[in-house]
Amino acid sequence: MNDMTPQAHVGYRVAVVPCPNRIRAVYRGETLADSARVMVMHETRLPPVFYFPRADVRMELLERSDRRTNCPFKGNASYWSIRVGDDSVDNAAWSYEEPFDEASVLKGYVAFDW
Repeated sequence: MNDMTPQAHVGYRVAVVPCPNRIRAVYRGETLADSARVMVMHETRLPPVFYFPRADVRMELLERSDRRTNCPFKGNASYWSIRVGDDSVDNAAWSYEEPFDEASVLKGYVAFDW
């Protein structure tokens, strides 16, 4: 388990652990990701988030967007929009391509909005 608890935010907790199950991310019937190597992030006040190894993500269905966000615990996130046929969802996937040391386990992983 990787426990990232910044001292400045007492009571705030981020934990990343391997998921024991095979997980799929599907949009409009199209499988975006399918992996038995998923990491699950548990973060205070947020629902769990599944992070898929990029090798198990169909990156051809994702289009990089200009959106960037910053998390003081994980680093800068880059975003992708999902494109399946004529349907799309903007900024529905993200990754910490250069995560902070405390979140280094997330490097090379992609997450999807629920």
